[in-house]
Amino acid sequence: MRRRRAASRLGLGALALALLGGCADLGYYWQSASGHIDLMRAARPVPEWLQDPKVSEPLKAKLELAQRIRRFAVAELGLPDNASYKSYADLHRAAAVWNVVAAPPHSLTLKTWCFPVAGCVGYRGYYEEAAARAEAAVQSGQGLESVAYPVPAYSTLGWMNWAGGDPLLSTFIGYPEGELARIVFHELAHQVLYVAGDTMFNESFATAVERIGGARWLQTQAGEAARLEYAQFDARRQQFRVLTANTRRALADVYASLAAQQQDWATVDVQKNAAMEEFRRRYAELRAGWSGPRQGAYDGWVARANNALFGAQAAYDDLVPGFEALFEREGRDWPRFYAEARRLAALPQDQRLQALRGGDATPAAGMPAEQIHRQPQRQGGPGA
Repeated sequence: MRRRRAASRLGLGALALALLGGCADLGYYWQSASGHIDLMRAARPVPEWLQDPKVSEPLKAKLELAQRIRRFAVAELGLPDNASYKSYADLHRAAAVWNVVAAPPHSLTLKTWCFPVAGCVGYRGYYEEAAARAEAAVQSGQGLESVAYPVPAYSTLGWMNWAGGDPLLSTFIGYPEGELARIVFHELAHQVLYVAGDTMFNESFATAVERIGGARWLQTQAGEAARLEYAQFDARRQQFRVLTANTRRALADVYASLAAQQQDWATVDVQKNAAMEEFRRRYAELRAGWSGPRQGAYDGWVARANNALFGAQAAYDDLVPGFEALFEREGRDWPRFYAEARRLAALPQDQRLQALRGGDATPAAGMPAEQIHRQPQRQGGPGA
């Protein structure tokens, strides 16, 4: 009964946000509200799952591992100790949400959608894959490059902890140990720091926390088998990130030549297609050198690759080195790191981006501090 009343209050709150967003978006906000309510209703406290004789032993082991990871996040990384990730929901589907991203044919700049609470973000999330694909088709019909992609988790920024918090989900509970730790750390990091309307800052911050925290978990808590499994996949991930970063730079140079009126449309398109073909060729070379069950982990990404997907990837990668450098400068001390990240968040957007990209993550003396997350949605998710 208590869970049902909480879900009802959540629905009324989400509907109020929908009305603030305007009647034209009422259908979209309704699917966001009802989708999240359904997710919350499916969640049960982890102890209930562990005591259920119908639950498989492998799932119970993963849930117990997730609780150890959750406690580690609080004790060692200074992440919030609240209701999030202490319950579990089996969604019976492949993703928590599907995000839609879109960008012009000659730009990596994402189209943004604005929401009453989260501000303007470069994606739009849906709880049903068909609805996401329909929206992507609409964007394509407007002359944009668009794609819908699956997202395993999203964060409500801690705002829903009163209603049970963000649950562990069937869409990621089966991840290998190192990856499971990273996703929990990432989503909790969004509850530490979130700047409305600055997706790149938010996602790069959370990615830095997951990378640093994940490495510490593996070094101090995991067994040798888990470390070896993680090392193999992470080496591939770093290779793929280098490849996508290089391709983004190549595409940005091509589009800059058009902006400077140094090339005509036809020439730019030839250069763009050449950069994309080189990306796929180099990926095929990388993939041929990989082996094992996760050899094709990036095949879907490569098949969908376009300006929008490259633009979305940048949000998770571009500022991570700056945050990692900040962590080192703060003596690898988590409270000091979070305080300085909040200080940066209080700067105007261009100044905080310059500080992180320029390698000087120390704001000017006298600047105020303060400011909080995966976007009421991960790697995003539906608008809030």
